[in-house]
Amino acid sequence: MKPSHSLDTLFADLLALQSDSSMKLPPVDLWDPEESGDMDIRVDREGRWIHEGGEIKRPALVKLFSSILKVENGQYFLVTPVEKWRIKVDVAPFFITEVSRDLRYDQQAISCVTLNGESIVLSDDHPLTIEYKPESDQPIPLVKVRGDLSALVSRSAFYQLVAWGESSATDENHAVYLSSMGCQFLLGKSV
Repeated sequence: MKPSHSLDTLFADLLALQSDSSMKLPPVDLWDPEESGDMDIRVDREGRWIHEGGEIKRPALVKLFSSILKVENGQYFLVTPVEKWRIKVDVAPFFITEVSRDLRYDQQAISCVTLNGESIVLSDDHPLTIEYKPESDQPIPLVKVRGDLSALVSRSAFYQLVAWGESSATDENHAVYLSSMGCQFLLGKSV
């Protein structure tokens, strides 16, 4: 279900922040150079960029790298119009550190902020999904940032989302959902 025009108007300020975050990005989806090789860069579980074993501490450099990131066939690349370097990503290339809730006229919008300052409003275009790895029963909450790139939601931010969630119980299942921009996102369920 697409957010209605009235919801877009109601939360126009939040959507403008999100738009400002994405408007400054280069058109990496149009760039398709030959692979240049592997670069010793890894994005760890907490969204830290590690180069040759040491964390990249300059926020401007991390922001630059994250703006030229693309994923193809499950592999991550830093791309320019003439180069394409493969990097490693532990879980997701972005990390959500903050969430906030805006309530207006019985409608709710959930905003997320990544470690590098990008703003995302949970919606049909930026859904929240929960994945589970076969070796663990721990939830992996992910939010679509852009294209096929996602952000891992920090533990504290996820707990806040669960606190804002609403229970839905049937005879067999108990589920917790989170609403944002007229959409519902499943946070978890038990049988």
